[in-house]
Amino acid sequence: MGQHKTGQMKAFFRQWQLQSMVVPGIVWMFIFCYIPMFWLIIAFMDYSIAKPMLQSPFVGWKHFEAFTSDERFWRSIRNTLGMSAIKLALGFPIPLLFALLLNEVRSMRFKRTVQTISYLPHFIAWTIFGGIMLNWLGEGGVINQILIGLGFQEREILYISDPKYFWWITYFSDTLKETGWGAIIYIAAISGVDPGLYEAAELDGANRWQRMWHITIQCIRPTIAILFILAVAGMLGSNFDQIFILKNNMNLKMAESLDLYVYNMGLVSGRHSFSTAVLFARSIVALALLFMANSASKRLSGEGIF
Repeated sequence: MGQHKTGQMKAFFRQWQLQSMVVPGIVWMFIFCYIPMFWLIIAFMDYSIAKPMLQSPFVGWKHFEAFTSDERFWRSIRNTLGMSAIKLALGFPIPLLFALLLNEVRSMRFKRTVQTISYLPHFIAWTIFGGIMLNWLGEGGVINQILIGLGFQEREILYISDPKYFWWITYFSDTLKETGWGAIIYIAAISGVDPGLYEAAELDGANRWQRMWHITIQCIRPTIAILFILAVAGMLGSNFDQIFILKNNMNLKMAESLDLYVYNMGLVSGRHSFSTAVLFARSIVALALLFMANSASKRLSGEGIF
């Protein structure tokens, strides 16, 4: 054991130039992720920006009790879980399926063209992409014209103003924007699969679908498991930019996610301690979800993050 550690240390010092490249990332993480944790203490205070933090009175669990009795908070939880569940159940497999199908394309030129086009929307800011979606979903927009032309509806519908459509709008827009980008990780994992496995399977008479199921998916199973665990752990989070752009007064009862609730309480209403308490509680639940998802994944597939 001691020799193994000694060998690792020697390898580390031999590669000190490469190892030093992670230092900026560690410094950034320490400054922007760890130091701000100190400010979580204001969740237990009546904090005011008009005086130093440590001079604010300590109030214990007051703010935690306040948000748990707030009907609007529970509505934001319902909306967040509803949108996250749809994205997890219907959106999570799409980048994987796209990567698997793209891997079967034999023309490298066509494959690179499709891949480039698919991930370009990721680089469009939600302020722009959200405006495009609002235009498409409006009366006279592309969506209405297509559905009327196909005979699925008889009249134009202002989808963005009807609360019952909002969760599906977030799923559709997020899938359209992020599928290509999400597939990059799977494509990278697939590129590491030994080509000899495909050749052996082909000699045994396996067709493309069988090779995809028994070789490709099995070889990238650790990647799938890790991304799924992280997706489950992030269910209480939401794409704030997306929600903020697409929400309006008419769909707000289905659009106010937990992030938007924290924004409204913290920055709009000035209840900084209250919003910090909500974020503190959300982080604890997210950590619990991470451990639960990791444990379930290890039991079902033998793969996990730790």
